[in-house]
Amino acid sequence: MPLKIGILGGGQLARMSAFEAIRLGFSVNILEKTKNSPAGQLSKNEFVGWIDNKNILKKFINNSDIITLENEFIDSEVLKWIEDQNKKVVPSSRTISLIQDKLVQKQTFQKAKLPLTEFINISDESNYFEIKQKLGGKFILKSRKLGYDGYGNAIVNNEKDFNDALKKLKQRHAQLLAEKFIDFEKELAIIIARTKKDIKAYPVVETIQKNHICHLVIAPAQIDNKLIKDTIEIAIEAIKAVKGYGLFGLEFFLTKDAKILINEIAPRPHNSGHYSIEACVTSQFENHIRSILNLPLGSTEMVYPYSVMINLLGKRNGKNKNLNISNVLKFEDAHLHIYGKEQSRKGRKMGHITFCGNDLKTIYNKAILAEREIII
Repeated sequence: MPLKIGILGGGQLARMSAFEAIRLGFSVNILEKTKNSPAGQLSKNEFVGWIDNKNILKKFINNSDIITLENEFIDSEVLKWIEDQNKKVVPSSRTISLIQDKLVQKQTFQKAKLPLTEFINISDESNYFEIKQKLGGKFILKSRKLGYDGYGNAIVNNEKDFNDALKKLKQRHAQLLAEKFIDFEKELAIIIARTKKDIKAYPVVETIQKNHICHLVIAPAQIDNKLIKDTIEIAIEAIKAVKGYGLFGLEFFLTKDAKILINEIAPRPHNSGHYSIEACVTSQFENHIRSILNLPLGSTEMVYPYSVMINLLGKRNGKNKNLNISNVLKFEDAHLHIYGKEQSRKGRKMGHITFCGNDLKTIYNKAILAEREIII
């Protein structure tokens, strides 16, 4: 019988990890709230339900040899409960407990003396003027948990913004923090894979956001070698600080005075690493599977000088049907990925396109043109 890998979550990250697990000869179990999820479409063993349904959760973990996840939003206490059932979880419940609460995450990095943005906790007594005095007149208010793709973030410029953001964000998660606004030069990201024996870094990339969602990735980032070296070193130390094993995506700010500051860490495959499917010897998703099983890691080297990945964000609301992909495939070097989501929603990640080549400007322009050609 092949080893059975259980993935908590059935979205596109689980889907692309499942592709690689199946290719390597492993069996994949998916737990997701709804049937026919993007990852569930690939598995004979799709468990429909969620972690609050102990019967379904028990069936899922009893049918799995090892458990991993596609997001950091599953309470670490649930993961600890799974570990108490003698099932290995990678990344571990301890690692997730140091990451999923962004205040705890930043305190952990601060304790490790890693460079990051200034931050303060928000209490019921906090007010705009007190925070302004510490962080400046413009700052970011964030949900400590359940924030992603711009959900759970708000830019604050004045007292009205602050009060409006408090009201809105507390509907998502009651606990908040504030961070100093960084007028950055570039946003950078990196994928790191770590096992008990090895640790490997992918190229540092530049990410370009659209409405707080990653829209485009340029690999490698066009920055000098010292900044690349610094970013890799900081990323590795950050993973060690959270006792992390498995695959991690880290986001950074490159400031206008050439400093690298940690923004956030994700204990899973990351949108900024999708380019690696075509552009690297081993994709982030294959190394995700290798790392959770403590197998030798594959090379993270690029096989092309440059790569550009552009997200296909939903442009309409409704059923995702009658998709005309020929408009993208007319670019003969386009690598198109459609995630299999039944419902489109404006801003929702529905797929991505990757171009690789010898000339960065050429493939960048192709990516922009190709993305315009598809309505999804």
